[in-house]
Amino acid sequence: MITLKNRVLALLKLFHTIKDENLHWRTANQDQQAQLKHRRVLAEKTLEADLKKKSVQLTHEITLLRTKNETELTMFKTRCKQDIKDYKQYLAALDQLKRSIQASYTHLPEAVAFTIHHHAKHLLNQMWEAEDFENRMHHEIQLINFMTTVHEDARLHLEGVSTEKLPERTLSLIQRK
Repeated sequence: MITLKNRVLALLKLFHTIKDENLHWRTANQDQQAQLKHRRVLAEKTLEADLKKKSVQLTHEITLLRTKNETELTMFKTRCKQDIKDYKQYLAALDQLKRSIQASYTHLPEAVAFTIHHHAKHLLNQMWEAEDFENRMHHEIQLINFMTTVHEDARLHLEGVSTEKLPERTLSLIQRK
């Protein structure tokens, strides 16, 4: 029993020794631990402040981007509305061109007038759907040349200068395409 008692006492002594060493270590390092705790709190506060600052910056940038996108969208919508208006005016001009052909060449079959009108619409659509500026200008020049030729044929026929029964120059342009 004595050995058991000695062993228990030895264990208790070991336990108290470990606790004493732990207490001495804590006491010796208390300042260092306080400094580490203080640094951690400062680092957390600094990180929190940085996160708030970045959050404010991001919110500001998002607001700027939102404003820029809304402005661009408004401009794009305005441009699209103007494009639609311009396109409608082109179509009205082409309808007027068809009526001019029909009035100038009363004997002309309606299908021929519609073919001329259809070709002009085709040129308009090519111009409208062109991706780059150079291609668009090329198609616009073709449309202008075609419409000018149609008007010139109609004018010459009405004035009696041309004795042709059909708008030959116009039909020739269509055949070349």
